[in-house]
Formats: sequence, C-alpha cells, structure tokens
Amino acid sequence: MNSAGWFLLVGGLMLAMGLTAPLIKRFAVTSAMLYLSVGLLVGPTGFELFHFNPLQQSALLEVLTEVVVLISLFSAGVKMPVPVTWARWSQPVLLAFVSMTLSVALVAGFSHYVLGLSLGAAVLMGAILAPTDPVLATDVQIRHAEDRDRLRFSLTCEAGMNDGSAFPFVMLGLGLLGLHDLGSFGQRWWLMDVLWATSAAIAVGWGAGWGLARISVYLRRSGRHVEFLNDFLGLGLIGTVYGICLWINAWGFLAVFFAAVALRQTELKVPEVKPDQLLEIRADTEPAHVSAGSLIFKEHLERLSELVLILFVGGMLFLDSWSWRATGLALFLFIVARPLSVMVGLAGSGIPWRIRGLTAWFGVRGIGSLYYLMYAIEHGIGDELAIELIHLTLVVVALSILLHGVSVKPMMRKFWHRSQQ
Repeated sequence: MNSAGWFLLVGGLMLAMGLTAPLIKRFAVTSAMLYLSVGLLVGPTGFELFHFNPLQQSALLEVLTEVVVLISLFSAGVKMPVPVTWARWSQPVLLAFVSMTLSVALVAGFSHYVLGLSLGAAVLMGAILAPTDPVLATDVQIRHAEDRDRLRFSLTCEAGMNDGSAFPFVMLGLGLLGLHDLGSFGQRWWLMDVLWATSAAIAVGWGAGWGLARISVYLRRSGRHVEFLNDFLGLGLIGTVYGICLWINAWGFLAVFFAAVALRQTELKVPEVKPDQLLEIRADTEPAHVSAGSLIFKEHLERLSELVLILFVGGMLFLDSWSWRATGLALFLFIVARPLSVMVGLAGSGIPWRIRGLTAWFGVRGIGSLYYLMYAIEHGIGDELAIELIHLTLVVVALSILLHGVSVKPMMRKFWHRSQQ
C-alpha cells in the first residue's frame, strides 16, 4: 500500500469513528475491534493490500509501541483519584506483582510442557503475555480524575504498574537464552534487575513528579501570572524520567507511571488558590494543574496510536497464524492463568467476589505485549524463535481484543446495574 492508500485508510477510519461514535457506544463493540477488523480485511488475511512484517520492522515497532505505552502510563497515572494509601492501593499492588508473577509462571509452564518451548523461551513468553494493557482497556479503566469506581481503579492501576514489573521476567527469559547476564545463581538478576531497577524506578518517578508539582505550584502562587505549556511539561516529564531510568538501568515504564501519580497527588494536596491572591484562575484560562492540563492532548495521542498499531496487528496476521497452538495458549491465559493468578493474588483481601470475577476476566493484552516482543527480537533471540513468538503473541492479542471487547460493555452494564440496586 502506497502513501496515498495509507492516508485514505487512516483518514477514512478517523472520519468514520468520529461520525459514528454515538452509534458504536450502543453496541457490544470497541474501537480496537473495529480497527483490528479493518486490518484483517485489508491485510494478508483478507485482500492483501498491505503486509507489515514485524521481524523486518522490529526496531521501528519497538519505538512506536514504547512511545505509546509511555504516554498511556502517564495518562493512567494522572487519573489516579485517591491518595496513595495501602488500604486503597493494596489490590492493584497485589495484582501487579503477585498475580503477574504467578501468571508468568503459569504461561511459562504451559509454553514449556505443552508447546515445547525451551525454558528460556517459555519464561520470555510468559513475561510478554503476563502484563495487562494500559492502551486498549479504556472501557474498564479510570475515565477521569474524579472517577471513584473501585473496579476501574484497580484495573487501571494494575496496568500502570505491571508494564514495569514484567521487565525483570523479560530479562530472566533473555538470560536463560544466553542473551543477558544473570550472574552466579541468578544473583545479578535479583540484585540489579529486580531490587535495584524496581526501587530506583519508583524513587526516580516519584521524586520527579513531586518536584515538578512543587515547582509549578510555587510559580503559580508567586504573585505573577504564569501560563504553562502543560503538554510540554507532561511530555518533558515523561522524557526526563524515562531517560534517567535508561541511564541508571531502572525500569522506565514503572517510573513514568509513578511520576504521573506523584504529580497528581502532590497537586491535589496543595490548597486551592484564594480569590485575594494576585494570580487569578478563571474559567477561560488554562487548568490550574499541570496533570489536568496535559491529559487531554495525551488522550488524543493514545487514540491515534491505538488506531495505527491495531491496524498493524491486523496487517501482521496470516490465515495460518491462527494455529491450535496459539489459540490454545490464548484460551489457557484467559480461562486458567489470569483467573487463577487473580484469585491467588487477592486471597484474603476482603474484596467482593463480584469484583474479583470481573478483574479475573478483564486482563486485556495489547500494545505492551507487542513492545516486549519487539524488545526481545531486538536483543537477538534468533529468527526461528522470533517467528514462533510473533505468531503466538499476535493471536493472543487479537483474541483478547475480540473476546474482551465483545464482553466488556454488557458485563460492565450488568455490574453497574447490580451496584446501584
């Protein structure tokens, strides 16, 4: 497909989505389902108008998915509506660390003993598929900063954290394949990839978010009328935090999420501007908070990125990609690994079973899994293994988009109906 075709395809899809948005909301479909359907129709599965080769374009796709995940993590972080207390954050923390670790182990076991992958490849497969997605699960995630729904809060916060907490297992899989130094008896992996990279990421992210919030508040209350480019501040915070983490070998995804959380939480703790202050904040001026002012632009970037990347997913799939191996792995993940890991992770938490059940089902896989897959390919896993993992991952992502997409609206409507009774 040439440039004219791409402009027509993407532009036509954007026009169609903009004009039919009210109609789509009434049906059990999501935007990702529509993008995937179009991608399958015009890609190798359908009319073969284009084919996006992930093996040849892995470097480009790694950068694209990396940027999209970073923007989505920041957007998720600034929408966190409650103070950071263990009582409210215990559920997503357990999901992001305990449940995700168990999910990696279950998928790795299935991949090794059923699919016949080597131990290193199986662990890598588990790490690729374990984290839930902050990009595609918009219908079950926090919609705005004032949203107080417990289910959506937990799913959003989990997705924000487990894209970073999965990274140690990616490195473990690469290490078992001989592509990363794990140290004697895994000592380096435990000390550097788990303890240091995780704790340093949280510290860097929280400190940077807190610092930007304090600076912006000081300038706004200094007696001068200060207008900020909130979009630049938000993007600048993402770039700075992520760059520092790459420099010190910490997990940048985790840091960006916590930077956004710290930015929002710090701004919420600052007393509102008094009328007698020299700085006036009127309805027609910029938002008083950097977090709120930078959110709208990033949500637009998320929507555009979702459209393009899901089209690519459709353009990567062939008819023979839909093997029993890939389908079986997807069903095992959705029906066994995710529910079991959630139930074990939340055991004894006191969370209602209805919320646990919905949490167990809505573990959407998507752009984050594509990023980890491209990251592994770029680290030299070999073409044969790369092709195997590409087919498995793409089918899991596609089935997640379809199965979770078709069930989200009716299940959430039923959940809200029962909650209001």
